[in-house]
Amino acid sequence: MPSNTTDKGAAFRAYLAKKRPLIEAYLSEHAPAPLGDETVVGDDLERYLYGPLKRFMASGGKRTRPVLVLLGCEAVGGTATSALSCACAIEDFQSAALIHDDIADKGTLRRGAPCMHVTEGVGIAINVADLALIIAQSRILRERSLSPELRVRILEEFAAMEERTLEGQALDLGWVRDGRWDLSVDDYLCMASHKTAFYSAACPLSIGAICGGGTDEQVEALRTFGMGAGLAFQLQDDLLNLVGNAKTQGKDFRSDITEGKHTMAVTWSLERLQNSQRDELIEILTSHATDAATLERAVGLMESVGAIEGVRDYAHSVAESARRELDGIELADDMCTILDSMADFFVERTG
Repeated sequence: MPSNTTDKGAAFRAYLAKKRPLIEAYLSEHAPAPLGDETVVGDDLERYLYGPLKRFMASGGKRTRPVLVLLGCEAVGGTATSALSCACAIEDFQSAALIHDDIADKGTLRRGAPCMHVTEGVGIAINVADLALIIAQSRILRERSLSPELRVRILEEFAAMEERTLEGQALDLGWVRDGRWDLSVDDYLCMASHKTAFYSAACPLSIGAICGGGTDEQVEALRTFGMGAGLAFQLQDDLLNLVGNAKTQGKDFRSDITEGKHTMAVTWSLERLQNSQRDELIEILTSHATDAATLERAVGLMESVGAIEGVRDYAHSVAESARRELDGIELADDMCTILDSMADFFVERTG
């Protein structure tokens, strides 16, 4: 599936723009609400649970992951509308993950506004995120346009995605807590694949393909393609945090250094830096530095051993390998073009 367009990500961006309104409309129409007639405490349930979740889900987000569910469905000849509930379940999971992440990382801003645990308190934020996880599964269970067998299969896929993501998160958090600087690039790639690739691309595409009645071969090919594309997405995300547009990212720019994240650029550098320079980079990563000069010095140390270019080259190679997973797989022709463009978009995006 070679790329031959000048703007390689244009087809995927156009698809994203076309399908995003479907996601927004479904989320609005099926916003979370109390299950029963809670006339006595209804206002308090809205204040402490359903309202915060609705505001968070309406606060922004590119809706890339749920749109991938629609793409997976249409790629195997299905109709996008038949996958909307499952697509929005992925967005529910994303909301829960972000709220929990902000608590774990002690974040203060999300989408340009104070994090939920800042405005509502940690306890309420945890409870709201847990509600999002329940709603995600409920959307799938209650989708009567899917057969009971398909719903069970999708829930199995969804549960596996959740577990893999939690495994990746456990490694990410644990390595920071324990000050683990003995990690290899392969260690990082394993963590990132679990934490990001499954729920960012692999499972959205495979769940969409299941909704669309795809064959086992089609579902597995799209899942494998998504694993590579999802990993490339995370690698580009890491690079943008280090050498992207500082004005666009605001306070988040180079926050991975401040938080001591074990990115591929960090593990690459620590495998290659010698003695005092290696010690210096570790010192910066453990000091929670926020001043621009120190953060710039950390990036300079990474650049001195080719880490930035190394990560960029690896991201492109992963995306290219992902494309080959679809060779020989029968998919809708126009969707093949969009999938190809998606791989390019993931490694070329600037925000």
